[in-house]
Amino acid sequence: MTAVNEQVSAGAPDRADLGENAALKETLEDYTLRFAPRSYRKWGTGVVATSALGGIAYLADFSIGANIGISYGTGNALLGIAVFAVVIMATGFPLAYYAARYNIDLDLITRGSGFGYYGSVVTNVIFATFTFIFFALEGSIMAQGLKLGLGIPLSIGYAVSTLMVIPLVIYGMKALAKLQVWTTPLWLVMMVLPFLYLLFKHPDSVSAFFAFGGEDGTNGKGVNFGSVMLAAGVCLSLIAQIAEQIDYLRFMPPKTPENTRRWWAAVILAGPGWVIFGAFKQIVGLFLAVYIIANVVDGSSIANQPVHQFLEIYQDMMPHWLAMTLAVILVVISQIKINVTNAYSGSLAWTNSYTRVTKTYPGRMVFVLVNLAIALILMEANMFDFLNTILGFYANCGIAWVVVVASDIAINKYWLKLSPKVPEFRRGMLYDVNPVGFVSMLLAAGISILVFFGAFGSAIKPFSPIVAIVIALVMPPVLAVATKGKYYLRRTDDGIDLPMFDEYGNPSGETLLCCVSGIEFERPDMLASNVPGPNGEKQYISSLALSTDKTGEHARRALVPATGGGAFIPRGGIIKAHSRVMPLHRRATHPSSHA
Repeated sequence: MTAVNEQVSAGAPDRADLGENAALKETLEDYTLRFAPRSYRKWGTGVVATSALGGIAYLADFSIGANIGISYGTGNALLGIAVFAVVIMATGFPLAYYAARYNIDLDLITRGSGFGYYGSVVTNVIFATFTFIFFALEGSIMAQGLKLGLGIPLSIGYAVSTLMVIPLVIYGMKALAKLQVWTTPLWLVMMVLPFLYLLFKHPDSVSAFFAFGGEDGTNGKGVNFGSVMLAAGVCLSLIAQIAEQIDYLRFMPPKTPENTRRWWAAVILAGPGWVIFGAFKQIVGLFLAVYIIANVVDGSSIANQPVHQFLEIYQDMMPHWLAMTLAVILVVISQIKINVTNAYSGSLAWTNSYTRVTKTYPGRMVFVLVNLAIALILMEANMFDFLNTILGFYANCGIAWVVVVASDIAINKYWLKLSPKVPEFRRGMLYDVNPVGFVSMLLAAGISILVFFGAFGSAIKPFSPIVAIVIALVMPPVLAVATKGKYYLRRTDDGIDLPMFDEYGNPSGETLLCCVSGIEFERPDMLASNVPGPNGEKQYISSLALSTDKTGEHARRALVPATGGGAFIPRGGIIKAHSRVMPLHRRATHPSSHA
């Protein structure tokens, strides 16, 4: 990577206004703004899956399960968790498949799934919000552990849990993969052991668990559909977790006949399959909370705090000093495993949005610090005390985004065939805003939030998640039909004759030279430049360089009609573009050998 950086610096000293030098420093940036090339994806399917699942080691699930159980009773909570799991599996599968198959993150998928080049900026903000909310939640849990085990005041513990993540998140996927793989076995043992111990040592805790009717005891008899949906709404705040899973899945190796089974197993397990582990943790969190409420003096005040949940069970198994040590270690490991992912994914989301809007690349580390600062403010504001409200509100936004994208892929791409099946993310190929996804998401989020806050009456208030799901599912096909799919692509030809995919349908590993940066990029990341070379030859530009091009001279903007001057055909067949010659203000120092 150092050689690449030196080549960029030496080969393009006069092109700083495009921002490509900073954006191409892959040593630290880990393919922040772009397609993940085949040359970088050296991990096996097992390593990618383990790394992705390592990111769900968070303890927030234990708190969520405890909170909804205490509020609504075991029966309603379990059904709410079941609703949550079904929705996550159904919506997460198409997103995970697209990420692994085409090696792009959820932002790039969203661009071509009904939102447009700038339209997906709002979804990046939704995702960034997810990362700092859950960073703050996990940081709060760690601070509770540090206070209990070491006597560190909460305010200092919040700062410690925030600052310790920075060195770990700098180097992106390479460092995260090692961290997740090596810490996962220890984390699994420490998490599962207390649950198994209770089942064998205190079998009566099972009957007490199922009989638990909530803190006030009023939810113990029967099932209340409103309570089930309120519980599901809190759980569904985690729907955006699929974006963090995808930040790992985009590094999956090419799918071949030899690895098909392993490939699919990894995609399903580490993609939507994360919810199996998440739902299990929520149930365990509720189980431990019920046990503590029934068996510990003043247990209700600590039952929703994971560090106390594990400490109380460990103490029944071993000396207090060892129990305390293990509880603190578990909390610290869990917090680090998830919060490096939160900080990493959040920085990607902020960087994508900022660079797209301003055409300026400030570096991913700037937004690591921004994300952590917001999370620290939330922690200091004691967000843990009003967790259900925060998560219930956020769920409506997350559901609107994820379900709209899933609906576009499953219905508009595969059923109606109004949306291009192959995802497009490159500037110049997309409209700035596509109303299909953008308007659908705004409607789903806006109306469900109004429902959540009681604007349509208290009777429908618990059902805001259902409102968000239904609108987000139905509106994309309705708008796609209404617009006849015309806003998905500005053009269907990127001006490059090389095939986009190999014989197995994987993104091609062939490389082309970027006329702006002087660096070779893989075929799926490239477009023909609107600017000819010194001798009039065709030149190519990477999507990364194009995203920071403030002049716009390289983008091929004109919609090209079909032969004979007919109407522009947005899909079906290859339409060759004929770009007009523009003045060459900065001629490439490395004209393409593929011209």
